[in-house]
Order: sequence, then C-alpha cells, then structure tokens
Amino acid sequence: MKSEKQFLELIDTHFTRDHEFLKLGRGDDCAVITGTKDLCVSSDLFLEDVHFRRDYFSAEDIGYKALAVNISDIAAMGAKPIAFTMDLMVPTDLDEEFWNGFFKGMAVLARQNDITLAGGDLSRSDKLGVSISIFGVAGGSGKFLTRGNCEPGDILFTIGDIGLARVGFMTLEAFGKKGQEIFPAAVNAHLRPKPKVLIGTLLNAAGIKGLMDVSDGLACDLPRFLGPGLGADLQIPASDLHGHVVAFALGVGDDPVKIAMIGGEDYALLGAASPTDMDKVGSVPGMTIIGTVTDGPDIIVNGTPFEVSGFDHFDT
Repeated sequence: MKSEKQFLELIDTHFTRDHEFLKLGRGDDCAVITGTKDLCVSSDLFLEDVHFRRDYFSAEDIGYKALAVNISDIAAMGAKPIAFTMDLMVPTDLDEEFWNGFFKGMAVLARQNDITLAGGDLSRSDKLGVSISIFGVAGGSGKFLTRGNCEPGDILFTIGDIGLARVGFMTLEAFGKKGQEIFPAAVNAHLRPKPKVLIGTLLNAAGIKGLMDVSDGLACDLPRFLGPGLGADLQIPASDLHGHVVAFALGVGDDPVKIAMIGGEDYALLGAASPTDMDKVGSVPGMTIIGTVTDGPDIIVNGTPFEVSGFDHFDT
C-alpha cells in the first residue's frame, strides 16, 4: 500500500457510501449523520499485542472483531447500530492482500448489521491499531438500556457463553493456530464474537431494567452493572457452562465456574428484570438465569463469596 489514495480506493470497494442515516459520507472534513432520534455513541481501541496477535488472528479476524466489539456495545444499550468511523494505525509491513482481507472481514459484519463506514483517518505506525467510534439509535421502545437500575430481588440473567472466549484465548496463547483443533468453539468465540443486536432490541421491547455488554468478565462487570451498595446471589452450576469451559478447567485442574466468572471478552449480555416481568423476558431466546440482586455489596457464587477480580486494562 503505497499511498493514502490507494488505501481509500480499497476501502471504497468494501464499504458503500449510501445509507439512510448518512447525509454526507466519506471524503469531506466531517461526515453528517441525520435523523430525528437520539444517538448513542461508543468507542473502542483494538491494538496489536494488547487485544490481538497476528500470530493467530487472520486479517479477516482482526477486521471482523475490531467492529464486532463496538457493535456489542450498541447491542447492550438495546439499540441498533447505524454508522461507524475508523482510525487506522498502519505498519509498513502489511501489504494489499492483508488489507483486502481486513476490510473484507469487517465489511461482512457491517452488511449483516446494515451499518455504514462514515469516515476516519490513517496514520503510519510501528504496530497495527484500530480505533472505532460507532453510533446507534434506540430500539422499538424508544429508550436506551443502561446500568445501575437494579433493585434487591431483581432477576439477573445472561445471554451468551461466559468464560468460553477466555478458554479460546488461553488455548491460542498456548498452542497458536493449532488451538482451533483442540477447542474450536472456544477459539472461535475469541476470534469472532457474535454481537447480539437483535436480542438486545427484543430485551428492550420486553421492558427489562437494564443491560450490559460483558467484555471484562462477569466478576468485573457485574458490580459495575448493579450499582453502588448492591450485590448478587448467583447460582452457576458447571452444567450450565459450555463443554469447552468445563473440559479446559478439568485439563488444567481449575474450577470451571471460576474460569467462567473471570472470563474476559465474552461479549455476552448481562441483564436484570423484575420478577413480575420475567414472563415477558423469559421468551427471549438463549437466556440463562444466574441469580438475584441482593441488598449488600457481596457477590456470592454457589453459596461462597467470590473475591477474584476480572480483567483490568491497567493490571500488570
């Protein structure tokens, strides 16, 4: 890739400039997003050797996941993504074949969710990095689902496999690409998380209390979701976990529930609903009830206080 012009031409082959919410798209100083609804906005960094390794991520995997983690934030608001901007840190050792794969993996996911690339920036760098900002509109209820709305007695639930992506990450770190042969579902959960936009909008329409994207692990994200002074009494039997989580834990002599609680990059949804609303919420596919909100700060898991923290970006 010898010029910015060549880069932009390649981007144009993968991403359309036309979208109902885009009044002015790529090519000017700013994009113009139009509409009569409130927008929710989220940003994520996706950095080489921090969030991914080129040793076992393909170009398509990197492009896909860079966008997927942003879409997941929109899903967690019970919203629909409409557009995103992207800033790229470009190493000189990556050729057009790599970038074609990168944009292909990203564009497939963008088309699946009917979102458009509105603009961005390019810069040379020593390592590959992607910064995406994404915009969404509220679901059918007209509101966004937020954190901190729980009350004692509310029902807590998840949608998606907790701990599975952690197993995939640890397998890839230990075995590289051969890890795909050992725990394929876990590796795929790490490389290609599936944002749950439709599920988020269904939960929004069902009138739940709140929703959150579990990206740093349930142990870390649950207190953030509950709000100050509240805790949780969780029942998470190993039988509710994905078989790869259980098999991995047995293989390394660890507790599968502990691995699931620590998690990381699950991109599952964590939600809360009042007991009286569970008849409506329970019809949403893929839901697993994990416990109840308590009046106290402790997180109790299967009768025992859980004191292991989840992922922290600044924990060395």
